[in-house]
Amino acid sequence: MPCLLGCLALFFPRIALVLLYLLNPPYLQQAYQTTIWPVLGFIFMPFTTLAYAWAWHYGNGSIQGIGLVVVVIAVLADLGTLFGGASRKEVRKYYVVRREP
Repeated sequence: MPCLLGCLALFFPRIALVLLYLLNPPYLQQAYQTTIWPVLGFIFMPFTTLAYAWAWHYGNGSIQGIGLVVVVIAVLADLGTLFGGASRKEVRKYYVVRREP
């Protein structure tokens, strides 16, 4: 079951967050002491929310070493999904405008 949830998290992180909350609520509650951070993470940065919860449990309450690396990669993945489409749109717009006489 954990392996299936891990594979699901790579493709559908929001669904993985919901399943993690429904199947094992203390996992997120221990990593985040308030409810607002997982909710905001669900909306804006789902990879980072999952990575932080995993790193917190992996490091027994502290984020260090490989856990920190995973969180940084998750932040970059979330930023890439948020802003990656905008940069591609600008490149397309530039080439379309440039081709027209």
